Amino acid sequence: MLPTLRTILGLPVLRAASPQILGGAAGLDAPVRWVHVSELLDISSLLSGGELVLTTGLELEKEPDATASFIRSLEESSAAGLIVELVGERGRSLAALQAAAKSCTLPVTVVQRRVRFVEVTEVVHRMIVAEQLERVERARDVHEAFTVLSLESAGTERVVEQAAGMIGAPVVLEDLSHLVLAYSAQGLATTELLHDWERRSRTTPSSGRTVRTGPENWLQVPVGVREQLWGRLVLPVTPDDEETAAMVLERAAQTLAINRLAERDRRELGQQAQAGLLNALRHPRGLSEAEALARAGALGLKRSPLYVPIVYRMGASAPAAATSDAAPSRDPLAGQQEERALLELLSKVVKSTAGSALTASIQSGSVGMILALPAKQLEDATLQRLADALAVQAGGGGTQAADDGGARRRGAAAPAWTIGVGRLRTSLLEAAAGIDEAAHVAETAATLRGTKPFYRAADVRLRGLLALLRNDPRVQQFVESELASLLQAEARGSAGHLDLLGQYLESGGNKAALARSGYLSRPTLYARLARLEELLAVDLDDAESRTSLHVALLLHRLRML
Repeated sequence: MLPTLRTILGLPVLRAASPQILGGAAGLDAPVRWVHVSELLDISSLLSGGELVLTTGLELEKEPDATASFIRSLEESSAAGLIVELVGERGRSLAALQAAAKSCTLPVTVVQRRVRFVEVTEVVHRMIVAEQLERVERARDVHEAFTVLSLESAGTERVVEQAAGMIGAPVVLEDLSHLVLAYSAQGLATTELLHDWERRSRTTPSSGRTVRTGPENWLQVPVGVREQLWGRLVLPVTPDDEETAAMVLERAAQTLAINRLAERDRRELGQQAQAGLLNALRHPRGLSEAEALARAGALGLKRSPLYVPIVYRMGASAPAAATSDAAPSRDPLAGQQEERALLELLSKVVKSTAGSALTASIQSGSVGMILALPAKQLEDATLQRLADALAVQAGGGGTQAADDGGARRRGAAAPAWTIGVGRLRTSLLEAAAGIDEAAHVAETAATLRGTKPFYRAADVRLRGLLALLRNDPRVQQFVESELASLLQAEARGSAGHLDLLGQYLESGGNKAALARSGYLSRPTLYARLARLEELLAVDLDDAESRTSLHVALLLHRLRML
């Protein structure tokens, strides 16, 4: 921090002169930005704020009546303080200073022994420059620390912990729906840090820049790239050094944004080849069916009359699925080892069937497969065998030890995988294009609490689709936009609006039917619906408005599960 006037008065060069504070003692802890030596009585045009003014007071001795206006001009220029050297018989100056200092907020100090102003200036300026150099070195340390985390594609929790450790205060990362993605309490009790977080966060407006806002005066930094913001870092306490805290949060936000875009890819050569081919098949760009079959055949996929696109997705019960963004919050290497174990299992199961397959990881937490079958009647039986093998691994397969360097210990539970199946195709390229459909089904089914061994598109409907989209920042913005007034009212303690909206929408917008259901008396119901329309600023009789609100409400309820 910049030196304060209190610190400067404690320097040996001034302490030896027995400084006497005449007034403005409350301002002794104000930072001193620079030292200015002058004998002029009008220097307000030379000051920009934060200066400590040193003077011998010779001009004040000549014009004691100008003392009050001189001190007032320093106050108006936001000077940090005034030190006057009064040596010898200077009674008139001292009396004038004492009278003027009684009614001013500017710290006024006199010394009655000779002081080397040049020494004071050198020492204080050295302190200021040293502080600036320390900030430069601190900024370099922060930059280097987060650069390493970026190069390592460190997990979200590790980045947040690094930021909290550097600031020495709790840091919270939340998404656009005000849900906590990661946090570091830094000695503060978690219950105290996160108590009623969503309501408190909603009262703190988001901003596209580093700012301190809200009734609790939180320091916040947006996380994301330009217009594609997906969260914010929050410092819910007052730090010792706000400038450094803001710098650390901004570097942490950059690292989180970079790491979310980065991909850590450590596959063996065989899997790299399959992954490369599968990607080429999904985006053929002039690749013919004959060439696709030839390349796939070279990797073990037999020519067949039928091909089934399949995607295996880490289910909601898997550790890596409990993530707050697109990348698992756990160690990326652990997730890759789980995918490798799945790939090995699928390879063994397929070899025991009449079919063949091209299998590869298509993104973190998802494995794609093109299953080649000699006959349509084998489809369900083969899919069931694959699902059974995963069930055995998840339920009783913990007795086997993995051969991946001990990453999976004996007895460790395997991750739960959800299987999404696309439509049966007669062309390899068409089946590869169907991977997107299977991925959609798998990701949607992973949010459902079903017990099916595998899922097709007919098994997931609107709720499943919304569950798949609920973490998309654009969808979160849609929900916040549609229900903002109701959510704010709920945060202020005015409950019941969301329930009423749900009842109304589920009744198909029929007010009379809702009243007959016994929910409320008709006058009360109509009054509350009118208040609801006023809060939402929409016409509830409009079908499109009801549809939009219904989708937003379903998304909000899915997010609250």
